Amino acid sequence: MIDTIALRRRLHQRPELDLHLPETRSLLLESIAPLGLRVETSESCSSLAVVVPGSGPGPTVLLRADMDGLPVVEESGVEFTSQNGNMHACGHDLHMAALVGAVHELHRRRDEYQGDVLAVFQPGEEGAGGAALMIAEKVLLTTGQRPLASYGVHVLSFTEPGIFACRVGAVMGATIIFDLEIQGRGGHAARPYAARDPISTAALIVQGIQTFVTQHSSPADPIVVTVGSLCAGTVANVIPDNAVLKVSLRATSSETARDAYQKIVGIGTAIVEAYGLRIKADVKVDLAPTISAPDATELVRQTVTDLYGAERYRDLVVPEMISEDFSLFLEQTGGAFVLVGAAVEESPHLLPSNHSARARFDDTVVPDIAGLLAELAIRRLRQASTTNGATRW
Repeated sequence: MIDTIALRRRLHQRPELDLHLPETRSLLLESIAPLGLRVETSESCSSLAVVVPGSGPGPTVLLRADMDGLPVVEESGVEFTSQNGNMHACGHDLHMAALVGAVHELHRRRDEYQGDVLAVFQPGEEGAGGAALMIAEKVLLTTGQRPLASYGVHVLSFTEPGIFACRVGAVMGATIIFDLEIQGRGGHAARPYAARDPISTAALIVQGIQTFVTQHSSPADPIVVTVGSLCAGTVANVIPDNAVLKVSLRATSSETARDAYQKIVGIGTAIVEAYGLRIKADVKVDLAPTISAPDATELVRQTVTDLYGAERYRDLVVPEMISEDFSLFLEQTGGAFVLVGAAVEESPHLLPSNHSARARFDDTVVPDIAGLLAELAIRRLRQASTTNGATRW
């Protein structure tokens, strides 16, 4: 079997961004080449679709790993730290290595199932639209038929290592990422009355957003809004023409997220109009929540329990407000998304979270993730193949 931890560490050293990841794809191709499997690539992005056939014809189950890193300079201190100024700060290197391990295990156990497993390596998860692009390019029809279920995982740097968590319904939240451009009128810092200052107005909008969240978010229907960037001006003595807020809005449903978005734009509009400026909203990402189906969630629970013991499975009480474009695969096929703890240590303080420059992940969880993915695919195909001896697919 392939050394998935060594593969993860090689991937970690050369993270690439968005949709075009040539080094990453090359390393993945190298890792599966000895198996002689059918591999489909795309000319428009660095995606991979690998077909692992079983012992005979049957339905298809999809397994997915995301590939892209983040434009973050790594400060984790690990020996295999990134060498190119980017960082796998969200653990996608663990996801890829685990899926490669699952492909190898499925190939080894191909006599145990009928049908095909479609292993999808997806670029552009961090906001570049990779899932939508792959679906538009008909990856779901790679085997000639739409998968009957999709499964994916996501590691978390801040939860107990080796614990698998899932829930029926939303596992991760809906997200709208958008820009608010405040259009003012520039001028001299000594004569603000002759200008329309977009910076001070932007600050009022940030305060208005946080007040809105405080007054409208409830434990039963939470809203999380973060202004991650405020870009304006260059020097102290010049009032700029424009300021741009980059905003991340998250909720447990698309309806709540879109309603909150409209209200935030309304708040911004009211503020800028009161001060004689204008505003322009531009949505960059609009993702539905990542929904696990009841039967798929139960299969996850049973499989984790059988493989690793009941103590390794937890029911997720509330959704993580992180988002995932794997939600698009689940909308098309059904299935489940599993969260996996990968904290490297216990600490009385908050551990660095995914996306932090100091995030670290316990990669000893990778072989177990590989085993879970392979077993989920095999069990789902077995379920579909026969019910009381009758073919179901």
